[in-house]
Amino acid sequence: MIAVTFALPAESSDFLRLLQSRTRGHDQVITGTLHGCRVSVLHTGVGREKTQSRVARFVQHHKAELLISSGFAGAVDDTLAVGDLFIAENFSDPTVVVAALAALAEHDSTVGRLATAPGIIDSAAERAQFAQRHGAAAVDMETEFVAEIAASIRLPMLSLRAISDTVAAPFPAPPSVLFDLARQRTVVSRFLLYLAQNPAAVPRLMKFARQVALARRSLTGALQRVITRGAVTLLSPV
Repeated sequence: MIAVTFALPAESSDFLRLLQSRTRGHDQVITGTLHGCRVSVLHTGVGREKTQSRVARFVQHHKAELLISSGFAGAVDDTLAVGDLFIAENFSDPTVVVAALAALAEHDSTVGRLATAPGIIDSAAERAQFAQRHGAAAVDMETEFVAEIAASIRLPMLSLRAISDTVAAPFPAPPSVLFDLARQRTVVSRFLLYLAQNPAAVPRLMKFARQVALARRSLTGALQRVITRGAVTLLSPV
């Protein structure tokens, strides 16, 4: 069985529609098949606490042969664009990376260093500082914690991300408006108040929605190719 993690349903919705015979089980884990390969999907939530708790429970109750930590990432390297595929070499089993790249052979993907941050990295200055400090090309808020648990039980892992935001295409509103980390969701009243006070943000939000849709399509296609074309190799890593 291949386990696939996403932080939030906004990242997984297209992929879940590909799964046949879907069932929802313990801890809201969604299981199905993709071209004959059994796949379980876990939403980790955002940040250290939620991610560690949910992934730890998952590995206690489900025996996976491979874990794919997937979702969106922000670019801190300005050569990356929205929708680009990104494989984090520092969090991935080298053999699995080779198999994934073979499955994605005709599609551009970048292999580089991913860093996990405690909060959203938004402005160009913040991204530049983060890239220099961590030697990273992209940033997310979960992968380090998923990788720690995978390593503790020697579960091979692939970190596969799609770029959703960049210096040239940043978040359309302050991070606190877009997502409340403590509540693990967008606070609708806060969001609507921001729009009422900042109507010029509406076009930016519409553009960002298109960015998210592009990143989700790119990620879904990559996951489908990696799982269906590389399943034999992926499930037999050295």
